[in-house]
Amino acid sequence: MTGGPKPQLLAAIDVGTNSFHLVIARVSSSGRIEVITREREMVRLGKGAGEMKELSPEAIDRGIGALRRMKLLADGAGAPLRAIATSAVREATNAAAFVDRARIEAGVEIEVVSGVEEARLIHLGVLQGLPVFERPLLLCDIGGGSTELLLGHRGEVLDARSFKIGAVRLTDRFFGERVKGGEKKACRAWVRSAIAPFQNSVDRVGYEVAIASSGSAETVARLSHAMHGRKPLRTYNGYELSADDVHAVCDLLADTRPEDRANLPGMDPKRADIALAGALILDEVVNAFNIKTLIISDFALREGILLDTVSRIEGDELHHLRDISRRGVRRLLEECDDEPAHAQQVARLSTALFDATQVLHGLPADCREYLEAGAMLANVGLFISHSKHHLHSYYMIRNSDALAGLTDAEIDIIALIARYHRKGFPKNDHAEFARLRPDQQVIVRTLAGIVRVAIGLDRRHDARVTGARVTKTANELTIYAHAPAGTDLSLELYAAAERSGLLAEVLGHPVNIAADQA
Repeated sequence: MTGGPKPQLLAAIDVGTNSFHLVIARVSSSGRIEVITREREMVRLGKGAGEMKELSPEAIDRGIGALRRMKLLADGAGAPLRAIATSAVREATNAAAFVDRARIEAGVEIEVVSGVEEARLIHLGVLQGLPVFERPLLLCDIGGGSTELLLGHRGEVLDARSFKIGAVRLTDRFFGERVKGGEKKACRAWVRSAIAPFQNSVDRVGYEVAIASSGSAETVARLSHAMHGRKPLRTYNGYELSADDVHAVCDLLADTRPEDRANLPGMDPKRADIALAGALILDEVVNAFNIKTLIISDFALREGILLDTVSRIEGDELHHLRDISRRGVRRLLEECDDEPAHAQQVARLSTALFDATQVLHGLPADCREYLEAGAMLANVGLFISHSKHHLHSYYMIRNSDALAGLTDAEIDIIALIARYHRKGFPKNDHAEFARLRPDQQVIVRTLAGIVRVAIGLDRRHDARVTGARVTKTANELTIYAHAPAGTDLSLELYAAAERSGLLAEVLGHPVNIAADQA
């Protein structure tokens, strides 16, 4: 028997606002998923009618308990675990407390992702669950705290947005013990207003097939199926809903007393209290974008996490992970930096210095990519103002939707590398730096120190330094700047030496800058 590489056993947790979902699966390098175990726990991590600004102590306790149990299952299967947190955690001011407790008490390292990155990962998962790769698609995923909308084709994300409308959030905002016509009308208006900005993208890009993932969408499918008098299905993956089906389920839920919804045929009793809000969101998406038929996907974020993890481990081109993140970096660079050639030269010199000092700093290989991105984006803040542009660069990177393929923590590291490419050194009285873990602080200090020297080596913005090598003695570190014989490097050597203080402090050796001209 022949074949490709042996499938890997991996586990993923979707740390959602309403539920935590675990999947353990064999994932081949070709992207085939064979699910071994699925588990779901209703945690209700996020609550609140507006901004989910704080996770309650009780919710955090429930979340940690669920993570412990899921980690035990993953460990029992021998499956490396990756956990991704979405709306409730990314919006909470006390998210760090939850993330720290998860790491310490449950042994789970949580990655917090942006809404756009969440949409990208959901898209990856959906493409494995439905045969729609060749067709332009519109994807809707309704979570507890947010709804993600995405337009894609052949694996590429053409546009994606995350909206702060979710089944838990809107239930808290609009619906109490009794549903009145005015509340339903107000909820619909709120959803229409929120998703309206995506209309231009839908009109411009278009789509052939509309897909809905998430518990809310599946609940609508189950209720509709039961309304037609059919027996429950083992899976609703690929199930088709007409626009009229969605409208009918909304009417059914609105006409049923809240205390009676759990008894509706097809209803998951644990979702009964948020089912109306979720259905109304789906109905307004159907109305807004003139959707005739919706296809339900049982695959979503957690399966996307698995495939994304395989791509990171294998370094292959299956889902173009690094292509995606690099395209986002280039896009932000080209939109906001008038001298992209200088930025690219600084990035080349920075990565050369990273490689040359590897034995000293000992940082893992993925830090090289953070360095490259931080170096390329260091000056995007000039788009706002030259004064304090390093601070503007941090803000623009941290708040950009362009950087798909990167977690929230990775974006934070890249933004801080750019923030510290000039002026003061990183300090713990800087709030953005202080909230990093100690190992992340070391990464930022080291990579920012390298970028500072690389910027000095391109002081005249003309790429006259072609490379660098490093030698080390017991007393000092010498960086040799390569250039053709006769090239004047006086300004570059001076500027790099002036900027070498942070790198010298991090590496624990004085840094000397010299010319290396053949």
